[in-house]
Amino acid sequence: MLRFARLRRLSLIAALALVPAWATAFETSATAAYIFDQSTGTVLLSKNADTPLPPASMSKLMTIYMAFEAVADGRLDINEELAVSSHAASYGGSSMFLDTTDRVSVEDLLRGVIVVSGNDASAVLAEALSPDGTEAGFARMMTDRAQQMGMMNSTFVNSNGWPAVGHRMSMEDLGILANRLIIDFPTFYPLFAETEFAFDGRVPSNSRNRNPVLALGIGADGLKTGHTEEAGFGLVGSAKQGDRRVIFVITGLETREQRAEESTKIINWAFRQFAEKEVADAGTRIASADVWMGELPTVGLTVAQDFSLLVPVLNQENIAAEVVYTGPIEAPISAGQQLGELVINLDELPEKRIPLVAETDVARGGFGTRMRTAALVLWQKFGPGSSDEVAEEA
Repeated sequence: MLRFARLRRLSLIAALALVPAWATAFETSATAAYIFDQSTGTVLLSKNADTPLPPASMSKLMTIYMAFEAVADGRLDINEELAVSSHAASYGGSSMFLDTTDRVSVEDLLRGVIVVSGNDASAVLAEALSPDGTEAGFARMMTDRAQQMGMMNSTFVNSNGWPAVGHRMSMEDLGILANRLIIDFPTFYPLFAETEFAFDGRVPSNSRNRNPVLALGIGADGLKTGHTEEAGFGLVGSAKQGDRRVIFVITGLETREQRAEESTKIINWAFRQFAEKEVADAGTRIASADVWMGELPTVGLTVAQDFSLLVPVLNQENIAAEVVYTGPIEAPISAGQQLGELVINLDELPEKRIPLVAETDVARGGFGTRMRTAALVLWQKFGPGSSDEVAEEA
């Protein structure tokens, strides 16, 4: 059967040609960083983002995610009170200052992990959910669950990020996890914006959230700080301004002041140097594709859902956009069937690929169609300038 590849460069998306297509790259002093625009799925910065590194307390986000799952599916009740083991109570560092006489509600433990970064609270939740009642058993669950979620550069040895050989996460994995926490648990997510949790009046000096950007009035509402000597200072942060949300992960900074300054710069850069532009509504015809053996000679290619692009706001340049499909496309064709992609390239940003689907059904043609197709095959095989592969650029 004759097949030919057709690559069509689009000038028909005129709106794109008027959009700026380059922004000054952000230079971060973090050893590794990942910045992600949630609304458009655009990675704005990736620096050593797939390298497994010591995550410190930022890895508590995985314990929190799994605890949220357990509450959602009924394995834990938010008001249920959990016992504190001697192992959990033995943790130093950031703490709720629990002891083995305590029984603490799941809600208070979650706040204890999120707001005051309690290593002890994290271990209590871990032991309650572990298949063998140990924190180590829960850490193995964490690793398995992370891989199921696409976090392939994460390995857990404990529930809280306490320094341990082999306890590692990449900044991209932490970004994936932050995104899932926001999307999957909108009811629980406001906990990350709480600035204080004074559990039982214990140790007021450890009742404040360490996230340095929560109180700055720039839309920040999460998620988790981290610090050890090995990891340096880090933050998994998120901020929302208008309809846009940005998620960022940084690590390896030398001081908490540097972490605060870097986080503020990232939020300002992400919102001020990029803008979201609506490109096409669902059902908008982007191009047409040739049909093989169909009742119609062509079929419209449309976008299946509304889509927008995040574009830089400096230095006006055209954006390259191509429709790519292998054709002609053999009938029958069903409306909504994916037939190709709209490939968009913007300087300094990753390539964006948007699925294109059939606008309508196209039934297989009858006898007359088969005769015309046979004649076309003969002409293309033996006629002047014949070729088995055709590339067209418009």
